[in-house]
Amino acid sequence: MPKIVPDEVESLLTSEPLVAHLATSLNGRPHVAPVRYLYADETVELVTGGKKLDTIRKNPRVALSVQWDEGGYTEWTVSLLGTATVVDDEAAFEAVTSRINEKYDAERAAHPENTLVRISVGSVTDEIY
Repeated sequence: MPKIVPDEVESLLTSEPLVAHLATSLNGRPHVAPVRYLYADETVELVTGGKKLDTIRKNPRVALSVQWDEGGYTEWTVSLLGTATVVDDEAAFEAVTSRINEKYDAERAAHPENTLVRISVGSVTDEIY
């Protein structure tokens, strides 16, 4: 089976601790919110709650956009379309939360409603300037 995400795009997605924008949709109404993420093997992992999580439970089709700018100029953008799965596994949640905090050099925030979400990437669009 051919790779969906090219090696160059994988390198961009894992190169720096960039914030992504997660787009969800319910009843024809889009919702976009910034998220921290991990990427590996055509899968995105993130920890989220609130409206994003509620919407994903009802409609798992999502989009994720990541962009890197320098000096106000876009250097590259990547858009991933995929299917999200809510993972109700405390050990997996703790492991991903720890890795995300390490990647972003962040302390763990107290959000008890957060849950692990995995996105299987179905397609990718990238632009490198």
